[in-house]
Amino acid sequence: MENTTTKNEAASRDFFLKTLPFFIMAHAAHHFLTALPTPLFPAIRDEFKLSYTKASLVPMSFAIAGATGQLPAGWLADRVGPKLLIAIGTIGVAIAGILIGFSRSFIMLISCLLLMGLLSGGYHPAATPLISASVKPQHRGRALGLHLIGGNSSFFIAPIIAASISSIWGWRGAFFTLAVPTIMFGLVFQLFLGGKTSRAHVEGVKQKINEEKPPQPGYKRRLTAFLTMIIIGGGAGMSILSFLTLYMTDELGASNELAGGLLAIVFSSGLWAGPLGGYLADRLGSVKIVIATGIMDGIIIYALNFVTLGPTLYVVLFLQGLNMAVRMPVTEVFIMSQAPARNRSTIFGVYYSTMQYTGAIFTPVVGHMIERWGFHFCFAATGTVVLIVAAVISFFIYDAKDNYHA
Repeated sequence: MENTTTKNEAASRDFFLKTLPFFIMAHAAHHFLTALPTPLFPAIRDEFKLSYTKASLVPMSFAIAGATGQLPAGWLADRVGPKLLIAIGTIGVAIAGILIGFSRSFIMLISCLLLMGLLSGGYHPAATPLISASVKPQHRGRALGLHLIGGNSSFFIAPIIAASISSIWGWRGAFFTLAVPTIMFGLVFQLFLGGKTSRAHVEGVKQKINEEKPPQPGYKRRLTAFLTMIIIGGGAGMSILSFLTLYMTDELGASNELAGGLLAIVFSSGLWAGPLGGYLADRLGSVKIVIATGIMDGIIIYALNFVTLGPTLYVVLFLQGLNMAVRMPVTEVFIMSQAPARNRSTIFGVYYSTMQYTGAIFTPVVGHMIERWGFHFCFAATGTVVLIVAAVISFFIYDAKDNYHA
């Protein structure tokens, strides 16, 4: 028993040092292009002369397609393994990004965004369970938090690069430029996964998953309640994020380039707050932080009513990014502990899909609310709804345990 424990600890340590850095790189590659639609939203809106409602089709189309891609990706990852899905989620996304750069009509743009969204669905349901199962349960939060550095670094860097490139070559130039590192990183990671050591590691993880005990009794109640919070609270919150750049340009007086660049503030904290969230989940348990960040979501959205183009806006954007970054690895730990091993990728696919679907569904609703009643009414109503939903759901998930043993 002691020998087995020592081997597991050594394998976990090797994963942190030798394998996880490649996953971080792949995560960054995956999001180089998926991070672009929001910061480039004002420039796209201006070129095609779109109303708020019609402009909402840009983030909505990408989100719906991404959500649709998550479901079969999670199912396939449970059956054919992660390598193919990760390739689709990196190299496939880069090819779609190049096609977006060639789009010359609004219909073609929406079609290419749909394609990129579908292909992007492959990465997370395949990578997240593999990372989680590769380390000891008490280290899952840290592993997932470190993995988030890749995605958050892209969301931090991409708006800055996109703002600079679009001011010279337009928004299409940003898609062309960032497609190059996405393809390169995607190919490097595929070569790594094809190596003998990596293949053996994946097979070992599959065997360990097959030997896992059932999750904590009551997991169906907790997963259902959690997904309800994501459907209502998370969807409303994500739709607000889609309109932040338009709020900055139309209400606060920022230029298109400045508004796109300021989104980097939202994702700057992700470079360190993701690992912090993972560490807190390992130390305090995931459910406490899931509840706290859900409530904070509503408060932060409501606070957008009181900002101006300056320090107050920067603080709220930073807090929004901090809350998102802390919550992400924590929710993944929560799902990992409550999901049966044989269906884990499928459930992660449902989770990521639900998060994107609801954001897509709420986006045109929010766009209509803004057109009819303005940004401030929208922020107040959405913040209140998110806050109430998080508070109610807390009563259904409070008893979750991350390291339950039957």
